[in-house]
Amino acid sequence: MHKQSNNMNTNKPNIKPNNPNFSSGPTTKRPGWTTNHLQFALLGRSHRSPECKAQLKKVIEKSKEILSFPNNYLLGIMPGSDTGALEAALWCLLGERGVDILAWENFGKDWVKDVVDQLQIENRNVHVADYGSLPDLSKVNFTNDVIFTWNGTTSGVKVPNGDWIPSERKGLTICDATSAIFAMPIDYEKCDVITWSWQKVLGGEAAHGMLALSPRAVERLTTYVPKWPIPKAFRLADNKKLISGIFEGNTINTPSMLSVEDILDTLLWVERVGGLNELFNRSDKSLQYISKWIENNPSFEFMNLNEQTRSNTGITFQIKENWFKNMNEVKQKQFMSQIASLLAKEKIANDINGYPKAPPSFRVWGGGTVEPRDVQKLLPWIKWAVEEIKLQFNE
Repeated sequence: MHKQSNNMNTNKPNIKPNNPNFSSGPTTKRPGWTTNHLQFALLGRSHRSPECKAQLKKVIEKSKEILSFPNNYLLGIMPGSDTGALEAALWCLLGERGVDILAWENFGKDWVKDVVDQLQIENRNVHVADYGSLPDLSKVNFTNDVIFTWNGTTSGVKVPNGDWIPSERKGLTICDATSAIFAMPIDYEKCDVITWSWQKVLGGEAAHGMLALSPRAVERLTTYVPKWPIPKAFRLADNKKLISGIFEGNTINTPSMLSVEDILDTLLWVERVGGLNELFNRSDKSLQYISKWIENNPSFEFMNLNEQTRSNTGITFQIKENWFKNMNEVKQKQFMSQIASLLAKEKIANDINGYPKAPPSFRVWGGGTVEPRDVQKLLPWIKWAVEEIKLQFNE
């Protein structure tokens, strides 16, 4: 299959990224983060105590303020990360009408499984596309409820904006925004449900999700009861009565107060560095560095060739050359795995291999906690590593 070569690639870069963590989730901690910032965490206290509830409510209020959500949207903290928040919305809101689901990457396909296999909603339309492209947005039926991902974590593809969603619609729009929010503009009023998690763009800790509900979503919760049982961890309403405590810091289950302190620290950092627009700028800058590098290195190409729908967080690109494309997928994945191992060994980059179910690729996270200059420093090392591993393969 391959053999060790005695040849050496001498074009080894000499400038390393200051931080080698480019994982797409959990993502790297904010610049300057240390455990010292957690010293006042309310550990060993009941999350129902006034002090803990105040901290939880502060996360909700600070998130709403920084993100500039409309005043009439409700925000709450949910168990189970973005997955838990999104599935709570599906279980509590769906079934009143048909459903259109968009799936162009792995997590969108998970929502299809929920609707088709678990909730078994028969009146459904599934809009799919291959990795690197979007489905035809003009074919979405907004008389139905619509489930979509704003920015694909595993494919490097985002929706261009919210213009394809009508302001006047009968169904609810349910948006998984975990890899988009805090990194790119989102048209909130085109989304009735928006979900995300702390460990994506903000580099927080895992297991906690966030849920935003429009007045239309709240109206559905208070006028409609699904036919299926709803587990406690998903329950947003009880007999058509909104469980309002969720949106005031009274979480469904026990949160980690250490994680709460951590996300508050990061939200305060966002304010210090310039707020939401500065996070947008940081993500855009990381994408710009990679775009310029690919422009100057034709051996590589983005998985998503459409600049208008290209993600600035899950930045995904591939080896373009025929010698690589002519390998079977098993060899391609072995090749990419060896590159990832080499870069990790050199302390250059951790976790930049593409998503396992995606085509063999690189995936470099560009969220706001990543320093764009570290992305710039990484890129020559990727080129070096490709040449280094290539020497070990029979061509």
